[in-house]
Amino acid sequence: MPQTLSRRAITVWLAAVAVYVLAIAGRTSFGVSGVAAIERFQVDASRLAVFTAVQVGVYAIAQIPTGVLVDKLGPRSMLLYGAILMGLGQIILGFAPAYWVAILARVLIGAGDATAFLSVMRLIPAWFPARKAPLFSQLTGALGQSGQFISAVPFLHLLGVAGWSVAFVSLGAVGILIACAAWYCIADSPEQHGSEAASKSCGPQLSLGARLRTVLRSPTAWQGVFIHWSNLSPINIFLLLWGVPMMKLGMGLDAGQIATVLSTATIGSVCAGPLHGMISARAGNNRDLVALATSAINVGLFAWFFASGQPRNQIWLMVLIFVVALLAPAANYGFDSVREHLKYSVLATGTGLANMGGFVATMIGAQLIGALLDWHAQVATFQWADFRVAWLGIIFVWAVGAAGIVYCGLRLRRIRDNASVR
Repeated sequence: MPQTLSRRAITVWLAAVAVYVLAIAGRTSFGVSGVAAIERFQVDASRLAVFTAVQVGVYAIAQIPTGVLVDKLGPRSMLLYGAILMGLGQIILGFAPAYWVAILARVLIGAGDATAFLSVMRLIPAWFPARKAPLFSQLTGALGQSGQFISAVPFLHLLGVAGWSVAFVSLGAVGILIACAAWYCIADSPEQHGSEAASKSCGPQLSLGARLRTVLRSPTAWQGVFIHWSNLSPINIFLLLWGVPMMKLGMGLDAGQIATVLSTATIGSVCAGPLHGMISARAGNNRDLVALATSAINVGLFAWFFASGQPRNQIWLMVLIFVVALLAPAANYGFDSVREHLKYSVLATGTGLANMGGFVATMIGAQLIGALLDWHAQVATFQWADFRVAWLGIIFVWAVGAAGIVYCGLRLRRIRDNASVR
């Protein structure tokens, strides 16, 4: 790791984050268009949930293969390839004439999206001093969430004014253009800046089997999985699919009110980034305890919100989402532990495994909520009572993640205790 923070490092990081922001915008764009998708493709809640389950499932499954490729080829190339793939998926989705074509587009979007975060995480230890890495890791996640603002405001407005095709094609095209521009600003490391071979010389080249064994046997990486699982899934399920249908059909909010709520999530995430960077750096080996507490608060707030027999007003929802967004970046704590305890040669692979957690949980939770909605609803249009029952699904998903945090934490503490005795 470098010993000082350079202006060139900031430039490289900002260029990579710009690609990540567009990836987040693409990931969350379907969340604000769920009601329009029901009408366009004539689907019920369970089939609508498949859209998110497919994209998030592909994203999650692709994390380890993508991590291996980032470790092997370098983040610069993978950012470009992923953005092009994601952009093509958005364009196909914009013109999709049928449900199965739209599903195929979501596969491409999920695969392309999988490259962005891992690539930025791989750049940070190459360009930033160790003491600054937790802060810039959290700032990456925080600034990335501004992609939610793009999908919640300009994209949602374009969707309403110009229609489905124009909105999705425009988003895809802009993403590809931003990635091409960023490619010229990024180098995989200070030593490789300006080298054509940069993307092919990122550290020792381990075999695929050796990479996977190192990562899959690491309790630190698995702890990262469950920290990510329990902290990210509640807000992800809300933003990626069921938040907008719940606000529109269950609470009766209009497009402007919905955009305001979604923007609140962005503000909360961006504000929380620097704070969580400092907390993670100070927490060290006790990051899991902090992450367990934040995830419990998050799911408790959702349980309180849906406990009401009548829809709560927009203000209460904004408070809920703001607080949840403030706490959700604790999902990234596991990445700091992975960076500190795993070899640099498998860093992206280990980060990829940890990053699977929240998205596997989102996939399971989104599908579970869709099934509960269809089971409980007695009319064609979903109502508040249906969403109240369906959102119980996130409690089950959270409980699995919380159990994983506890188990991995106990295992790591036993390992550290045995090492200290020796």
